Amino acid sequence: MPGSGYTYVCKLDVLKEGAPRRFEVESVPVSLVLTEEQVFAIHDVCSHSAVSLSEGEVDGCTVECWLHASRFDLRTGHPLDPPATRPVPVYPVRIEDGSVYVCVRATPRTEP
Repeated sequence: MPGSGYTYVCKLDVLKEGAPRRFEVESVPVSLVLTEEQVFAIHDVCSHSAVSLSEGEVDGCTVECWLHASRFDLRTGHPLDPPATRPVPVYPVRIEDGSVYVCVRATPRTEP
């Protein structure tokens, strides 16, 4: 997808349902999550404790930070539980020909 702002990240078949996986996309840490037949891209750093969200547990469209149990909505990045109070950026994802592309240059979505 040259010129589109989207960067190739991986083949879709390397993602496992409900298992976050960390990637570096243009020097941005991103966690890709395949859940509920969709792929989500969320910044891979918890807004509360600066640890990797890709090490957390997925439940539906949420990922839980393993350190303090804050959950984040994978669609919006908004925290659902304390102690986190600030959202985490989420990024647009495209799937084409079995490949996953993410746009980290776009203004990250942090609104519901």
